[in-house]
Amino acid sequence: MPHVKIQHFPAALSKTVKNRLAEEITLAVTHALSCESSVVSISMEPVPAGDWQEQVYRPEIENKKDCLIKIPNY
Repeated sequence: MPHVKIQHFPAALSKTVKNRLAEEITLAVTHALSCESSVVSISMEPVPAGDWQEQVYRPEIENKKDCLIKIPNY
């Protein structure tokens, strides 16, 4: 605990970019939740644009509005 799940359109990200993203997210999470970095896990899941509504928007955004801490502008 905690686990951060990033769902995104497919993108070619280098290992360096992924590592930096993980470091920045880990830093933000550990500060906000007062936990050790060793307990943070982060996953990245590419989702094709054509599947976004069904796999992400409806189940994760539309149906869980009470859990969102940042709402998209679409």
